[in-house]
Amino acid sequence: MLTIYGVYRSRATRPLWTALECACDFSHVPVIQIYRADAMPGVMTTKDPEFLAINPLAQIPVLVDGDLVLTESLAIAQYIAHRYGGALGPQTEAEIALTQQWALFAATAVEASALEIQYTLTDAAKSASAEGQAIVQVASHKLRPPLARLQVHLETHPWLLGQRFTVADICVAECLRYAQGHPTLLGEYPAVKSWLERCQARPAFQKMWQARLAEPA
Repeated sequence: MLTIYGVYRSRATRPLWTALECACDFSHVPVIQIYRADAMPGVMTTKDPEFLAINPLAQIPVLVDGDLVLTESLAIAQYIAHRYGGALGPQTEAEIALTQQWALFAATAVEASALEIQYTLTDAAKSASAEGQAIVQVASHKLRPPLARLQVHLETHPWLLGQRFTVADICVAECLRYAQGHPTLLGEYPAVKSWLERCQARPAFQKMWQARLAEPA
């Protein structure tokens, strides 16, 4: 059986959301980051020998499916969709390439700056400081070009691959989610904001999100 290692308060949301969209049978084994171990006493950590035997990098998430072990969240999500997701996964060579393109776009052009915004805005003292405001300003500036690209694309396409929701949308939406705490940034790109809201209104996302909220912070 497909097994996903990780906790919901991590990048494991990406494969977990994908698996829920697929409605495939899978096992979820909670594994918490070592620096957060006190939040979930008794749960396997990324430094436990049992987990290190699966991923010596001590990072989550990890997927195990038979003899296959995958250790990168966006690769795991794409694999699940391709293997188990039917129309959620790419159906042609062109769609395979486009899915990979959007996943790499999310990882290289979106995630780092979006995380800077989240980390800063969720720290009350830092976000109120001049330093914190400068960090958010710089990160927002870096995000505007990829957001502009998304805006142009989504003005004429309901989803990233065109007419249907796919794992490409999951990959980009989960990286962009980190910037949602910014009070005005996404409002500058209405097609992107509407698309992200549609992604997050899906029942599988809502189920994943409720599970995330139920985990200790």
